[in-house]
Amino acid sequence: MERLQKVIAQAGICSRRKAEALIARGRVRVNGEVITEPGTKVSGSDTIEVNGQRLDKEEKVYYLMNKPKGTICSVSDDKDRKTVLDYLPKDRRIYPVGRLDYDTSGILLLTNDGEFTNRMIHPRYHIPKTYTINLQGMLSPEDVQTLKSGLKTKTETYQPARVRILQKDYTRDRMILELTISEGKNHQVKNMMEALGCEVRRLNRKSFGPLTAEGLKPGEYRRLNPHEVKELLRLASSAEQTDSGTRRA
Repeated sequence: MERLQKVIAQAGICSRRKAEALIARGRVRVNGEVITEPGTKVSGSDTIEVNGQRLDKEEKVYYLMNKPKGTICSVSDDKDRKTVLDYLPKDRRIYPVGRLDYDTSGILLLTNDGEFTNRMIHPRYHIPKTYTINLQGMLSPEDVQTLKSGLKTKTETYQPARVRILQKDYTRDRMILELTISEGKNHQVKNMMEALGCEVRRLNRKSFGPLTAEGLKPGEYRRLNPHEVKELLRLASSAEQTDSGTRRA
């Protein structure tokens, strides 16, 4: 027996949190009966409907893409711009795990597993992500230390990041660096750099946890193997346990 919201999330309909909201609003039926209590246990033989659509159990798939610049991390786009799903098979419903901006390139995960998605993007799981940043402007040693200690702005507080300077071009007032963060706030890297007086000229997500897009050209993708999926989930569970221990302390 599994909790109803977990079954819905595992079917790729939505995240567990959104499933709980659907249940509370009476949008979910089990064996024809409206269920409004999150946490209700269901079995594999139960018939589940979400918004009038029967829940079909489908094979979980996990893709890694090297997202090209100029693509939208969305299922569709009202401006008719190219989306990342235009590069992938159309035989099943999948969606991006989190988002990269239109002009940002690099590693992107896609899946039909809502529970996996939630564990990859929720802040409490702290999956590390490394970006290569081409900056207009130069970070001072004090700026670098601020990033390492945790940057605070008027509207946001960012967790400590790892920083590695790759190149400095004093004549053009430019630099290249690697930044590793464990959050996924909206436009986070660009906002962090802007807060320090620099403009992001080019942004590439180099890694997601232990995974990279090595060997993939922009727009190419591959399926994750079971070991890679298991390792990402292990990282998320480890980070959650550490975070829980810190709060209790």
